[in-house]
Amino acid sequence: MSAIKESIDVARRPEEVFSYLTDASHLPEWQESAVSAKALDDAPMHVGSRVRVTRKVRGREMAMTSEVTEFDPPRSWRLHGIDGPVRGDVRGTVEPLGDGERSRVTLSLDFEPHGLGHVLVPLVVKPMAKKEMPKNEQTLKRLLESGAA
Repeated sequence: MSAIKESIDVARRPEEVFSYLTDASHLPEWQESAVSAKALDDAPMHVGSRVRVTRKVRGREMAMTSEVTEFDPPRSWRLHGIDGPVRGDVRGTVEPLGDGERSRVTLSLDFEPHGLGHVLVPLVVKPMAKKEMPKNEQTLKRLLESGAA
């Protein structure tokens, strides 16, 4: 499947943006479908870290675990789903803009279906993600630029 990819420019330093984006506890603040998110260890995020995210999909809550497979602060990270019928593959990059006081965030999301996921991904999950992702990035921009994040 082809990945969903969105970019947005944010008036905050790349280090601040990266720090916010890679702190799992912030996901429900800017992602519409995220109900809760929690790092599964107490260490700072690193390759091998695991994150448990519960999302609301068509009225049902679904929990899934992802593992950090790439981590290059303050530039990029990648998480890959390791359980459930729909396993997300998320890549994020933060690029400095201009004098380094602004950033461009690019998020790329793809899905690896397993079992029932072969039906869920094309009919429910991918259309929902395509609709939600631009809204999520606008929320992220608003939070970061207002200083609320």
